[in-house]
Amino acid sequence: MHADIVVLPGDGIGPEIIAAALPVLEAVARRHGHDFAFHEHDIGGIAIDRHGQPLPAATLEAAQKADAVLLGAVGGPKWSDPNAKVRPEQGLLAIRKGMGLFANLRPVRPHAAALGASPIKSELLEGVDIMVVRELTGGIYFGDKTRSDTDATDLCRYTVAEVERVVRRAAELARSRRGHLTSVDKANVLETSRLWRDVAARVMREEFPDVAVEHQLVDSMAMHLLSKPRAYDVIVTENMFGDILTDEASMLAGSLGLLPSASLGAGKAGIYEPIHGSAPDIAGKGIANPYATILSAALLLRHSLGLEQEAAAIEAAVDAALHAQAFTADLAAPGRALSTGQAAQAVIDRLGA
Repeated sequence: MHADIVVLPGDGIGPEIIAAALPVLEAVARRHGHDFAFHEHDIGGIAIDRHGQPLPAATLEAAQKADAVLLGAVGGPKWSDPNAKVRPEQGLLAIRKGMGLFANLRPVRPHAAALGASPIKSELLEGVDIMVVRELTGGIYFGDKTRSDTDATDLCRYTVAEVERVVRRAAELARSRRGHLTSVDKANVLETSRLWRDVAARVMREEFPDVAVEHQLVDSMAMHLLSKPRAYDVIVTENMFGDILTDEASMLAGSLGLLPSASLGAGKAGIYEPIHGSAPDIAGKGIANPYATILSAALLLRHSLGLEQEAAAIEAAVDAALHAQAFTADLAAPGRALSTGQAAQAVIDRLGA
């Protein structure tokens, strides 16, 4: 198979973790007879510095034509003024919108070797396997905004079609997993959430009668996610709630450096990125954890290229590396940490083992 993959290293540790993940993809391509062509472009802070905008037209055009996009991270202190008219995060919002990506998939499966790194009791984490599906292009992040000297507003808006498509995507995943979907809203307060609940209930009743569904308020969900995480299979929710809950769920895995994500639309193309940020405090030190980016590359193979065997091989190699205590500084005991490149090599060494 030939595939064109756009690579967006971005800012902070982004270039380092991307540089660690690409050799893994190249090793998979050699082993299985594929041809992956990588095309690098700018996004985020570095794009502001070089082009005056966080998403240059050439980057968006390349992403729209590619089979998939692998992204590092954006942002940093240099561009952190929240009042600035141009900010790195605008590039992420714009490229998701421009590619028509509406569902963000974040798998959370704590690895047995890393349970000790989580602040949650290990007995609560054994057997946890959650897929969070976050709606990505609607809600308060994209609503009309106003600001004056005395007040500010952010409009939260959802359409029936927006809710239908993301609930369908989540229900399809639940059907292929353990058959249970939890829809999260704030229907006791918000009109958009009442719409969300009504639409979600109808879609599940009419189209997925074989999938069990429950509705949870976001505040109680935040509690249950930590107190009984094994109770959940697929969780679907709106944009802002999903942003918050997925960062909370990352604590179940012990490190942000272990969690990948996939942003998908109606077609096969998508953006694949670790859920962590640009970590400017460790940028350039060669100590960033590359596993989330490598696992994001596995999701790329699975969802955009349809290469399930190759995706599973990467995931198995990461599992084997973690079992062998191939830990970077976020997981390792003092003095025993691997560098970013060494951790990536530990995965390559175990591909096909």
